[in-house]
Amino acid sequence: MQSGNKATIVGAGIAGLACAITLAQRGYDVTVLEQAEAIREVGAGLQISPNGFAVLQALGLGPQVRAAAIAAQAIELRDYKAARLVMRLDLSALTDRQEYLFLHRADLIDILAKAARESGVRIRLLQQIDSLTDQGDQGVCLTTAQGAKHCAPLVIGADGMHSKIRQFVDGPSAPFFTHQVAWRATVPIPSGIDHKVQVHMGPGRHVVTYPLRDGKLMNLVAVEEKTAWAAESWMHQDDPANMAAVFSDFAPQIQQLMARVDSVHKWGLFRHPVARQWHRGQAVIIGDAVHPTLPFLAQGACMALEDVWVLADCLAVETDRDTAFARYQKIRKARVERVVATASGNAKRYHLSLPPVRFVAHNVLRAVGAMAPGVALSQFDWLYQHDVTQG
Repeated sequence: MQSGNKATIVGAGIAGLACAITLAQRGYDVTVLEQAEAIREVGAGLQISPNGFAVLQALGLGPQVRAAAIAAQAIELRDYKAARLVMRLDLSALTDRQEYLFLHRADLIDILAKAARESGVRIRLLQQIDSLTDQGDQGVCLTTAQGAKHCAPLVIGADGMHSKIRQFVDGPSAPFFTHQVAWRATVPIPSGIDHKVQVHMGPGRHVVTYPLRDGKLMNLVAVEEKTAWAAESWMHQDDPANMAAVFSDFAPQIQQLMARVDSVHKWGLFRHPVARQWHRGQAVIIGDAVHPTLPFLAQGACMALEDVWVLADCLAVETDRDTAFARYQKIRKARVERVVATASGNAKRYHLSLPPVRFVAHNVLRAVGAMAPGVALSQFDWLYQHDVTQG
């Protein structure tokens, strides 16, 4: 195989594994370098909206993903104290090709890792990248923390928001603390619960819940505005009682759910700027390495999946690598910037603090949802109906 058809991907998360499958299906010889000792994910849920599922379907993974997922029925916005319905987005109005799914992150990783290996992708663990050296048209040489070198004609950075490849491509960035912290947990629940997202919105806080794994688990994400800094990592554990205390005035069903949490992770939410430059030489970045987004639009995984498909298309269409990378950035930049901005705006809408302002805003949403429910869902057409696999 010619060297031009070889690719090395840094990071074995959703973006990296999906990219490996996509390129392998197009004839590339692919190696994935992962810094961890095993491919695994913390217990957490994902919402895969139609624009993300379109990529998984095009990769031939639709049946496996459906089997592991729950088909979403609705997204409900509710008041924090009485859980009164503010607005309901009926997802049953979506067509079969526009599926909205709830999926455990670990289950999606397992599906992608299995498919990658079956496609001939090599996954090498314990490969923490320390530095990169530009070799011009010959590619990029990666040096690991152990001093080993791995040179490749094409390097794709899928190594997340603290990406070494992004530093090489775009230089240092300046993330800032949003003064918001989040807790994440999964809680065993009785079966038979409705398949919907619920967002309980309160002053300076909100809680998101939705079911996973045949309705046997509830995914819970709770966010609080806070002046004190918190570390930017999903791996910091906290006492569940601390979370429960912050949300002690929320609806009884939220308090009851939090009372059942026995393990919770807490992290600070930081805004990272979208990268100015997405490629350098024979290296390019995708997913959170390019455009980390706050978790208020449930689009992190879906944007990564879209990136993967568009990048592969650009590499197929353009014979010159630099032209392909530039085309990829041009196609994706405005869309991901809109997603990042919309996610940031959602936090403000969820956290209205002044009672009169919250009362008016919620009543406006309630009226729109009651009088024109189709209009409420159609405001997301730009997001959910965008299918990168259709050219």
